[in-house]
Amino acid sequence: MTEETSLFNLTVIKKENIKRTLKEIYQSLELRGYNPINQMVGYLMSGDSSYISNYQKAREKILEIERADILEYLLQESLKICDFLD
Repeated sequence: MTEETSLFNLTVIKKENIKRTLKEIYQSLELRGYNPINQMVGYLMSGDSSYISNYQKAREKILEIERADILEYLLQESLKICDFLD
């Protein structure tokens, strides 16, 4: 009897979590009538979580992720789009 071991790639899981969380926050901000891009940039630039509404626990969600991790994810994704990274 052989058992297969599942391998988990924590980097992929972390990126997917950031992606999902940013999407949820974007949608929450949009539903509240805010400009999600402006609000998220304000938070990322200043670290002031009041840029993110409490609606649907958006502020709580964004505070669970380090700002540096969000910025790293966004930069990597942007560079992929520009064909700088694979």
